[in-house]
Amino acid sequence: MDLYKELCAAAGAENVLANEPMSRHTTFRIGGPADYFVTASCADEIREIIGICLRNSVPYYIMGNGSDLLVGDRGFRGVIIQIFKKMNKIRVEGERIFVQAGALLSKTAAAACEASLTGMEFASGIPGTMGGALRMNAGAYGGEMKHIVESADILTTDGEVKTLSVGELGLGYRTSVISRNDYVALEAVLKLQKGDREAIRARMDELKEKRVEKQPLEYGSAGSTFKRPEGYFAGKLIEDAGLRGYRVGDAQVSEKHCGFVINRGGATAAEVSQLMEDVTDRVEQKFGVRLEPEVKKIGEF
Repeated sequence: MDLYKELCAAAGAENVLANEPMSRHTTFRIGGPADYFVTASCADEIREIIGICLRNSVPYYIMGNGSDLLVGDRGFRGVIIQIFKKMNKIRVEGERIFVQAGALLSKTAAAACEASLTGMEFASGIPGTMGGALRMNAGAYGGEMKHIVESADILTTDGEVKTLSVGELGLGYRTSVISRNDYVALEAVLKLQKGDREAIRARMDELKEKRVEKQPLEYGSAGSTFKRPEGYFAGKLIEDAGLRGYRVGDAQVSEKHCGFVINRGGATAAEVSQLMEDVTDRVEQKFGVRLEPEVKKIGEF
């Protein structure tokens, strides 16, 4: 109860939930209860909440909208800190967009389009927040965050807020200084170019059609389940291993796109985890390539 009171004092009682089912906060729609689920609204609050966790020797995890996350069926013992709807401001100034970490990429891309700014169309359908996109250098259809980020504000493990240039962010394939050093992304400055609004909208519509056609958007999933192995495509390896439609309970390799593991409605985290292990083993046995998960697993399985 003392921990609960401290968290309420830091973030406000209305922003602290106890025994909160994580299935409500992940795009997989899977996950047992977190001991505490705290919605943060600013850098000072995040710093204070992390400090509370460290002083009490309580594990914590920073998340956005849960689009790349698998939480164990028995939940998370500790504090989940969500940077999402209370840190999602987007501001356009000339050819730059200032975006808080909790803003969705889709809404940021829409704001860019409205301002006739081109360069972010690739991200318009990625189901994640700016913080997660910075952390993992999100990319699609030939575009990556490193192509449009000018700088970002981050919170270090020492509680210091720093502004890092795109070069200092070390953005690579699904990695960054943020992920490697366990920093917290707070805000990004994107540098785009002036373009034709209708052409930008047309490109976004074109990419949306491709996603609808090729991706299992009607099911819960965490997007691409595995990272792209060098020289290969994960989905193609999985398909060629004969695993299209492979199921463990209600978890399934999508028949529409083998790079996606979907929740057919009642999948457990244990089923998804087992399926991922089976796929990894089968692909390695057949092709000698070990797939690495892109989905982050946390909690007790």
